[in-house]
This record gives sequence, structure tokens and C-alpha cells, in this order.
Amino acid sequence: MRTEAAERIELVFSLFDANGNGVLDSDDFDLMSGRVLKAAVASDDNAKRAIAAAFRRYWTTLAAELDTNGDGVISVDEFRPFVLDPGRFGPTIAEFAEALAALGDPDGDGLIERPLFVSLMTAIGFEEANINALFDAFGPDAEDRITVGTWAEGIKDYYAPDMAGIPGDRLVSARAV
Repeated sequence: MRTEAAERIELVFSLFDANGNGVLDSDDFDLMSGRVLKAAVASDDNAKRAIAAAFRRYWTTLAAELDTNGDGVISVDEFRPFVLDPGRFGPTIAEFAEALAALGDPDGDGLIERPLFVSLMTAIGFEEANINALFDAFGPDAEDRITVGTWAEGIKDYYAPDMAGIPGDRLVSARAV
């Protein structure tokens, strides 16, 4: 695993630990989903249902794959290798990526404006300076928009263990531009 991927995963674990108890549990995904939905006020009900379902699938996939002792929690040590295994977690990440990116396009024009992108990413817990660095790395157009596809692919790349020098690296504080 590349160092950059390990740093990205450590960050995402800390963000998904929404209740701050040091492990991931179903409450974390409910809290995170609620924060993201609150930021997506202009999105339609289908997009909101899709992201809520993606958060639920994220948790149920983790629980099914990693919670072998049935205690209802996932530690960071359990999380690391699984999340970076595209064979085991790839479909879950793809669903999440597509749902989150679509949530950022409430008017359905295939484009995501910076303010909504920042709002959704802030709801997840990323730092605003890093969010803006990520958006800039995606190469926004003259009207300060990126495509839904660009964001979805960026999310998928974020979880790739062999990727480095990707836009998503800007979300890790030490690498923020």
C-alpha cells in the first residue's frame, strides 16, 4: 500500500467516526448521513435516498466483512486493509461515489458548483482549505464547476491503494496545497 493511500484511509476513518468513540459503528453512519442530507437541501428525494442507502451499505458491508466477533464496531486496524481492497470493497465505494456526486448536482445538468461541493464535503468533516484545494485539482471550468463524473472518479481513486499524486491527496492536511 502506498503511503498516500494509508494517509487517506486514516483520515476517512477519523471522519467516519462521527461520534468520536474511536471505532466505527452504525451510529456513525447515521450521523454522517444526517449531516450530508442536511447540507443537500436542494437535492431531490431520489438523490437523498440514494446517499442514505449508500451510507447504510457502507456500514453493512463493513460490519458483514469485518465484525467477526459480532461486537457491532470496527477498529481502525480492521478498517485499513479492507477498505483498500477493491475486490472486497470496490462496489460499495462505487455506489457511495455515484450517490455523493449525484447529490452535488441537484439541477441535473451534470455539473457541481463549488459552494455545494464545499458544503457536502464540510458535512463529511473535511477541512475547507483542503476541500477547495481538491476542487481546484479537479480543474473546474470558467464558471467554477466540475462534472459529476470527475467527482465520482475522484472518490473511487481516493480508495485505491496503488494511487498517489491524485486530487484526493489534497484532503489530507499534511498534503494540502
